[in-house]
Amino acid sequence: MTRRLSPVGLDFAESAPLRMVFAAELSAPPEAVYAALADDVCAWSAWFTGVSRITPVDGGKGRVVRLTGGTRFRESIMAAEAAEHYAYRVDETNAPGLRALLEDWRLTPGTGGTLVRWTFAADGPAAFRTVMQLARPMLGRAFRDSMRRLDRRLVTV
Repeated sequence: MTRRLSPVGLDFAESAPLRMVFAAELSAPPEAVYAALADDVCAWSAWFTGVSRITPVDGGKGRVVRLTGGTRFRESIMAAEAAEHYAYRVDETNAPGLRALLEDWRLTPGTGGTLVRWTFAADGPAAFRTVMQLARPMLGRAFRDSMRRLDRRLVTV
């Protein structure tokens, strides 16, 4: 069953009841990392853990995401600033317990590459927030593994 979530804005990345921030240094330049995030969305399944398919919709203003476990999201792109910032909000999902979700990607030129900072900002009942806090190490590992795969992919392209 698909449910509509709260239409949060970009400020939710700083004010969400549940915020998890992860960072990784990639050797690829910010332009290449941004292109992988924002322009080549169909390729996410090749490098991002758990993503089975992403399809751009609404002329690139949104995405439909399918995860390997069957979870589905319909998202709206909230920020698309080349080589700096990419963010999207989940508008509809079949995931239980979720009230709001925004994912915010910030790219900063680093020493010989790009510092990638990913903020996972969400809201849900207390039980949902507790489960997500317990899952934080797994989400962090998935992010780090995904960033390593993305970096290898960008270096070989």
